[in-house]
Amino acid sequence: MTSEAVGRRGGPLVGFLVLVWICGLIAAAVSVVGISLEQWSVSYDGQTGEVEDLQRRVRHALLVVGLVATAGPAVIALVAYRLRLKRTAVVFLVLTVVIAVPAVPIAVLSGWDLDSAPAPTPGPPGHCVEHSGGDNRCPGG
Repeated sequence: MTSEAVGRRGGPLVGFLVLVWICGLIAAAVSVVGISLEQWSVSYDGQTGEVEDLQRRVRHALLVVGLVATAGPAVIALVAYRLRLKRTAVVFLVLTVVIAVPAVPIAVLSGWDLDSAPAPTPGPPGHCVEHSGGDNRCPGG
């Protein structure tokens, strides 16, 4: 089988992978926009716990966007190379590098933010607190 015959058979597969990659990018971007809009609306309510949760979700979604944006063309380049579509492989390899330049630092920063432990939420003390007036009973019972 000649390389031209393999290339003709592999063209639809590469086209399908490009379609899957673009759909994944669109889904990830819509997720980021949706979470950002939700964060914007919650920021006016003054609920700090929910805002922090939404910020964490945005960082996770940005990490996914960076992964999809960078891994998609890399996989397509690898498949195109294996199917002997050398020009297509080179185009997608260059696209991988161009996308990775801004995407990888953003994804790394988002990943670092996800690793940090969330701040403890203030709540009632876990021990008895004395009140003024000589009363040594614990509040509430």
